[in-house]
Amino acid sequence: MLMLEMNYIAILVAAIINMALGYVWYGPFFGNQWMKLTGRTKESMAKDKDKMPMIMGSMFVGALVMSYVLAVFVALTNSTTLEMGAMIGFWAWLGSVATTMLQDVLYEKKNKNLAMINLGYNLAVLVINGALLAVWK
Repeated sequence: MLMLEMNYIAILVAAIINMALGYVWYGPFFGNQWMKLTGRTKESMAKDKDKMPMIMGSMFVGALVMSYVLAVFVALTNSTTLEMGAMIGFWAWLGSVATTMLQDVLYEKKNKNLAMINLGYNLAVLVINGALLAVWK
């Protein structure tokens, strides 16, 4: 069995960065465009307010899993610099997130502009967190 040394504090911080960036990305940066493209309004979002603890909790668990898996990639590639970690994040994004979203756009006719917003967010998260996880051992 492969034993990797993991920095669980760094993984937790990476998950928090994921959530914080999402707050900014889907708020001040692209919030209005995202709401328009998803057919949501501030009123419809307010109606779902009681569901937010479950949604945010689930999102945080997903952010932890993403951060842990990225930390495994960083460890397996022995990435130890910002540049190496960022590159691992980029390749993880290109190989899994971008290709999956491309399928959604092509086969399911998902909105291209919405996909671009989501792709940009995931790219930013993976590159930033890859860099963080590489240097914070």
